[in-house]
Amino acid sequence: MLTWIDVIKFANNGSPAPDRRVEKTEEEWKAILTPLQFQIARLKGTERAGAGEFCERHEPGLYGCVCCGTPLFDSRLKFESGSGWPSFTQPVKENAIKYEKDTAYGMVRVEVMCNTCDAHQGHVFPDGPAPSGLRYCINSASMKLIEEDKTEATAILGGGCFWCTEAVFQRVKGVEKVESGYSGGTIKNPTYREIGTGRTGHAEVIKITYNPEILPYADLLRIFFSTHDPTTLNRQGYDQGTQYRSVIFHQDEEENQIAEAVKAEMKDYFDDPVVTEISPLGAYYPAEGDHQNYYNENRQQPYCRAIIDPKVQKLRSMFKDRLKEEV
Repeated sequence: MLTWIDVIKFANNGSPAPDRRVEKTEEEWKAILTPLQFQIARLKGTERAGAGEFCERHEPGLYGCVCCGTPLFDSRLKFESGSGWPSFTQPVKENAIKYEKDTAYGMVRVEVMCNTCDAHQGHVFPDGPAPSGLRYCINSASMKLIEEDKTEATAILGGGCFWCTEAVFQRVKGVEKVESGYSGGTIKNPTYREIGTGRTGHAEVIKITYNPEILPYADLLRIFFSTHDPTTLNRQGYDQGTQYRSVIFHQDEEENQIAEAVKAEMKDYFDDPVVTEISPLGAYYPAEGDHQNYYNENRQQPYCRAIIDPKVQKLRSMFKDRLKEEV
């Protein structure tokens, strides 16, 4: 999650490299844009407050650059700021946006542009809602609403040591990427050592990028509940502390309802009460590099053989039809 510190760093030192670049001449841009779109996106204009097409629209989908179509903002992170322009708390990816200082009109602001084609989008301010505190104030004419991407979604789950949950979901069909990280705590950019004290409030979690057409969110949660012990409070086996709690961090009300329903469904499979926490997602931080892909790179370590191997074997026995082909 980006914060104001990240924005200032990018504005001062340069933005992250984009995934691709699109460059056209002024005449080529004029040929594909309306006069208003060209004035705002290519000449850094600003539409009148409250006049933009997307000020009052909140349907699901991604907002893409009107010039090159690159996805920039997710409708789930759109909020009503009262400013008269569409407002978002985060871009869809860290490298989707380009940041530059803007000293026009006698003030210093941070301009935001499409990092693919340099199309002006608007400005970002440090007066947005928690947890990011950011308000991306964007011109409607710089964006177009593109079809919701139904083939990629993310889920943030904690089921004890993230080495274990990472290993499990890396083997599930429909999962494209698993990243270990931290969420649910009170400090920014925590380290593994700080998490280990149990005083930051963070849980060890994994961020799962998956295809919901192959692996629906409810089925993903059923695998989650079945491959760890959701009945032990702040503990998984020998690992004890709040950082090892069983937790689902939901990103919207639909995920919240699905999580509650699956939790109620799964309680019949356990002798003890299910204590899994279900909370809104706040800030998420990736873990250090030596915690990524841990099981695959350290299978002969005693912890992997004693703790993670049985979880992987349980996955294979319970969810054969959900497994990727392993080489």
